Amino acid sequence: MSNTPTFNPQLKFVRIIETHANGLVEFEFAVGEPELFVELLMAQVAFDEFCAMHGVVPTQGRLQPAPNIQEQEWDWSLRAAREQRLRHDDPA
Repeated sequence: MSNTPTFNPQLKFVRIIETHANGLVEFEFAVGEPELFVELLMAQVAFDEFCAMHGVVPTQGRLQPAPNIQEQEWDWSLRAAREQRLRHDDPA
């Protein structure tokens, strides 16, 4: 018998990134593996319905960084890329 974990689509994860002043909730949603996620933005009411429908309990915070440099090359999000680009944009 193998101890290798298998992909389980019944496991679902939600991590809240930010709740905006305008009532939108920015979050990450993953199925099977918390490391593979999509970034979503929904109104609070829609977010609450989404969580209930998928049977998830939201958590705060992001995943810890990957333990080695090679894995960190894949450890990014659209939000992080957008923020990085904005920091480097020249206003002129």
